[in-house]
Amino acid sequence: MTTTQTRALADAGPTFPPGFFFGAATAAYQIEGAVDVDGRGPSIWDTFSHTPGRTARAETGDVACDHYRRYREDVALMADLGLDAYRFSVAWTRVLPEGAGRVEQRGLDFYRRLVDSLLEAGITPWLTLYHWDLPQALEDRGGWADRDTALRFADYAAVVHQALGDRVPHWSTLNEPMCSSLLGYMAGQHAPGRRDPAAAARAVHHLLLGHGLATRALREAGAESVGVTLNFTPMSPASPAAADVDAARRLDGQQNRMFLLPVVTGEYPADVVADLDAAGAPLPVEDGDMDVVATPVDWLGVNYYFRSVVSALPEPTGKASPFIGAERIDDAAPPGPTTTMGWAVTPEAFTELLLRLRDIAPGLPMVITENGSAWPDTPGVDGRVADHERVDYLLGHLAAVADAMARGADVRGYFAWSLMDNFEWARGYAQRFGLVHVDYDTQRRTPKHSAAVYRDLARRHRESR
Repeated sequence: MTTTQTRALADAGPTFPPGFFFGAATAAYQIEGAVDVDGRGPSIWDTFSHTPGRTARAETGDVACDHYRRYREDVALMADLGLDAYRFSVAWTRVLPEGAGRVEQRGLDFYRRLVDSLLEAGITPWLTLYHWDLPQALEDRGGWADRDTALRFADYAAVVHQALGDRVPHWSTLNEPMCSSLLGYMAGQHAPGRRDPAAAARAVHHLLLGHGLATRALREAGAESVGVTLNFTPMSPASPAAADVDAARRLDGQQNRMFLLPVVTGEYPADVVADLDAAGAPLPVEDGDMDVVATPVDWLGVNYYFRSVVSALPEPTGKASPFIGAERIDDAAPPGPTTTMGWAVTPEAFTELLLRLRDIAPGLPMVITENGSAWPDTPGVDGRVADHERVDYLLGHLAAVADAMARGADVRGYFAWSLMDNFEWARGYAQRFGLVHVDYDTQRRTPKHSAAVYRDLARRHRESR
């Protein structure tokens, strides 16, 4: 596709009001590599990925995209893409190798250099404190199932803010606590790889408590823009049957409402509490906890990928469900096209979600902190990657955001997931989400066709201001 055709495609895409921004996102363990450099301590993902049978093809994040050494090249890529903002996470163990106590200045120095490079390029840094890479030393003491980890997280937040608070304007406490708790402690699909419903319920609450404590620590340090990033998967019943409707309610409760409502209302949903109690996995709420969890935030980070259609089954599925007490609930095969992750392409559900969030949390601005798709992305003989499926996904989901905004959803910006191909957790390196292709043998970065479209969307938006 020619440059003219690419610009025409971008120009035909949705439009956004002044002030809206375009960015891209990554996570530390997925791109940084250099896991034993400059005093970095081991995280649960180092341990998990090096445990046989845990990840596809026994792949690890040891090298990943070598971003720790190549960050200047990557910031230059961002500038070439015309990004307004970059969302990245800090690796807790680069800063506090044992999770608490001794501070490693060499790790903080890396993030200082990264932030300075972003600012020099005119790119606004959005910092996420926790994107799943808990220090192994804290996991050895109980991890998120232990209440003390929430306190240590607040200490860590204060350390990072002291180093970077004068240059980083936007702070997110957690990324997707649903995955950290339920995939990590219930399903065993993510680090630390445990399958313990009671521990998973404790992890849910301690993650949210840690969010509230860290938010307060950031506020006390002077942070003015603090949010939390949650992943939302709308749940639809496979049929009008009562059992299917209840299955959708249960999964919506644990996937979506269990994390959103405590932050915005200070209460867990009563039906979710009852479900967890019946499963022998109560939430360990102590006096005063919910006031901490509901410490006001300035924005809500919204991660969205697909809608799920669920059904109740007469017998347990036999699969390791991420949801507590959901042994007889299963996903139906999604209709229509799916990504290489097996996820449905459902932009219309994105609009519905944003309108639902508008109604649940009126007055709370939203930022799309992740949205993207994985496709085969095979380079052609000319080395280019013509990822037309991703272009369609990107334009369709941006149009869904614009539609929601036209109907009253207060969305301030959009981060594409992801800036570049990277280590996709337990799926390894086969799943490619990036706007930029990475050859993992040579570490060569090649912007895909979607990168050109996204660049021109951002360009058109800036020119219309």
